[in-house]
Order: sequence, then C-alpha cells, then structure tokens
Amino acid sequence: MILHSVSDWDTAYANMPNIPGGENYPEIWASAAQAYRSELESKSRARLSLVYGEGERNRFDLFMPEKEPLGLVIFVHGGYWMRFDAGFWSHLARGSVENGWAVAMPSYTLAPSVRIAAITREIGKAVEAAAGMVAGPIRLTGHSAGGHLVTRMISDPSPLPAAVQNRIAHTVSISGVHDLRPLLNVALNETLRLDDTEAATESPALLAPAPGAKLTCWVGAGERAEFLRQNALLANIWTGLGAATAVYEEPDRHHFNVVDGLGEPAHPLTRTLLTA
Repeated sequence: MILHSVSDWDTAYANMPNIPGGENYPEIWASAAQAYRSELESKSRARLSLVYGEGERNRFDLFMPEKEPLGLVIFVHGGYWMRFDAGFWSHLARGSVENGWAVAMPSYTLAPSVRIAAITREIGKAVEAAAGMVAGPIRLTGHSAGGHLVTRMISDPSPLPAAVQNRIAHTVSISGVHDLRPLLNVALNETLRLDDTEAATESPALLAPAPGAKLTCWVGAGERAEFLRQNALLANIWTGLGAATAVYEEPDRHHFNVVDGLGEPAHPLTRTLLTA
C-alpha cells in the first residue's frame, strides 16, 4: 500500500510557475481574443459589454454565427476568481460559432471585492440574461475557476431559475476546481477569504447534481496532480448521484493550453461540448 498526501498546497495549485513560459500566456490570450473580436465586429456579429447586473464588471460579450443559432454556449473564464475578464478569451468562441452556435462570455466581479458565493450568483444572472437573448439549448463550459462556476449552475441548489436550468443540455468543466476545501490551505485564500462554511456550500463535489445533469470533466494530462484529482472527483461523485458523467484527460496539454481546442471547430473538445 502506498500512502499519498500533499505537503505543499501552494505548489499543488500553482500553475504559472510550473508551466514553461507560463508568464507569457495572458498576453498571448489577449492578442488572440482582440483579433477575433475585431473579425466578428467587422461582420456585425459581435455584441460587446452587454449588461446583466448592477456591478461594473457585470457585462458579457455575445458572438453570433452567420445564420440563426442552433443554441447558446456560455464560456466562463478562470483566474482563481481573482484575475482576468471575458476579453482575454474571445478567440475560444470560434469553434462553437463556426459550428452554428451563439457564444456568450461573461465577466464577473473579482475577489477580494466579493466572495465566491457572490460570484456564483453573478454568473447565474449572466446565464439567465444570455439565455433570454438566444433561443434553444444551452451548453455551459468554463476553465479552472470557470469550471467550478459552470458546475455550480447545475448543482442543487442552483442560482438559475428552473426554466433556464431545463435548457442546459451539457456542461463541460475544463480543469475545474470542484472541491474548494483544499484552497483553505493555500496563500491565495488571503484574497478569496474562504471559510469552512463557504467552502462546503460552494463546492459542487459536496452538492447534488441538478436533475438530468449531463457533465463532462476535461483536463490536460500534463496538469498538476491536484487538477487531475479534482477533475475525476466530481464525475465520480455525481455518477453515484444519478448524473450522466464522463472524464477525459487530453494528452500533451497543460493547464494553460487545454482550452485551446474550443477555438477549433473540429477539435474533440468542441465536438464534445456541442454534440455529447
């Protein structure tokens, strides 16, 4: 028998220092995102900074396909609930848009200005607002902290009204953090201000899936061990609670490039999101 434990929680959840050239990724994302926004703006298929709430960052961008959309994809960004906004990720809409889907990308208020429970409520409002603008099925996806936020949408209790929940056909959590309790041990909790109660009530792995939930947990095979564990954890638990779940570890991908597939119309990640 081999016993495993985590001796350094900060290192276990640190991505940038453990990915070669990690510090360059934000600039790469922002440049690619700007180029895609400009491309769709030139075609009058980008609606930017749409309001969904009262907060300064309660805005979302909506990207439209050439024809009537087949439905709505909503992508929620990561950054440990404390970094980035929707403007870094616009290029990841391309895969779904070119397959005929509208894509909404919300920003949200960042910690420490609010706590994670408040961010969950904001994303609920963003999903509801976007759902009111595009008919048809809804497919949710999010990366890292965004993976947590989209799985909270299909947890019980959910911040979404039943009419919106019933439209969610599939949720893909990419490198999601589904059990927040380990974050009580990391230095970044000085910013998040998680306590035992919030870590429990905001962890999808400690909640039941919404009725009819369909979930895929996707992660890069080259990610930190904790992200591999978190990825498998939620699917394992929710399978035992009646949800339809799948787990995939994408070869040769790490935490920062595992989302790139969403920008490609034929990539397995995009196909899984749209067809599973």
